Amino acid sequence: MASKTINPTRMELTRLKGRLKTATRGHKLLKDKRDELMKQFLEIVRRNRELRAKVEKGLEQANAAFTVAAALMGPEMVEQALLYPKQSVELDMKFKNVMSVNVPVYSFHTRNEDPTEIYPYGFAQTSGELDAALEALSNVFHDMLELAEVEKTMQLLAEDIEKTRRRVNALEYVMIPNFQETIRYISMKLDENERGNITRLMKVKDMVLQEAHEFQQPANS
Repeated sequence: MASKTINPTRMELTRLKGRLKTATRGHKLLKDKRDELMKQFLEIVRRNRELRAKVEKGLEQANAAFTVAAALMGPEMVEQALLYPKQSVELDMKFKNVMSVNVPVYSFHTRNEDPTEIYPYGFAQTSGELDAALEALSNVFHDMLELAEVEKTMQLLAEDIEKTRRRVNALEYVMIPNFQETIRYISMKLDENERGNITRLMKVKDMVLQEAHEFQQPANS
């Protein structure tokens, strides 16, 4: 393929050697990036497992408490007790850079720092199980938010790992071998041309010597 598309000149050889050097350096940088992304990804996967187990346990506790509260108070009474919440939550999202990937960082703050503000009802006609359910939800909220952050980060890192992997493979299995093949072809052609030039020069030299010898013979006779 190289013989059909490449002009085998020293200028082209120099240009391709420069491109090969750049591609090789880029390949190494991308491999290093891919490896570091994988390291970061695996650390986040471990954190995701920890958080998911913690969140699931907290939600199970809250759900169990809600179930008991509904059985004691009645579903309608539970719904009425939670109809007008006293506390509000504001979410903030920022971004941080992980190996050139912008991943989200979630945070939240409540309108009132008083922990009793999570209960939007009086305690006279509600059960302690409803209090326990709301407390369990309140305790697990921060972990739920971090879990959402971690899972989004995992998704973004996985996408960038795949893109980086494709670029590494394209350089390693397509571009760099093509450059190397074309450089070998041009070098071979230049060597052939050089040998051809040497052969022609030697023939010219022999012809010149032969003519000089033939010219000297009549003069000597």
